[in-house]
Amino acid sequence: MSLAPDLLEILVCPKCKGPLEHRTNPPPEALACQACRLVYAVEDDIPIMLIDEAKSF
Repeated sequence: MSLAPDLLEILVCPKCKGPLEHRTNPPPEALACQACRLVYAVEDDIPIMLIDEAKSF
């Protein structure tokens, strides 16, 4: 299962409030902010939108 399209439309980066890119390949599923260069994990179809939990890329 993947994130609902309705949810993807309203989610923004918690740090800069910018758009997020939904990444599904390669697994694991994640949301990435190009401006902040951060990746937010998605676990069990729940986005983990905590800045301290995000990883840099």
